[in-house]
Amino acid sequence: MFHTNGWKQFIEEINDIIDGFRIEDIKDEKHLSLVQGQLQMLQRTAKFEDGLKNTYDDLTENIDAS
Repeated sequence: MFHTNGWKQFIEEINDIIDGFRIEDIKDEKHLSLVQGQLQMLQRTAKFEDGLKNTYDDLTENIDAS
């Protein structure tokens, strides 16, 4: 899945959205909380592939060390 053009395009779009958030657009504390939640979810999605790769590498290291 991660090697497809669709995934790469999806992640590029996610990063564009993240980069598009501007502090000047935040209206109040409620809106700030909403933006923080949105950013957290977008960042988690953007880092999903790296997280899986790191977990896989850790697991295979532990198996090789045994």
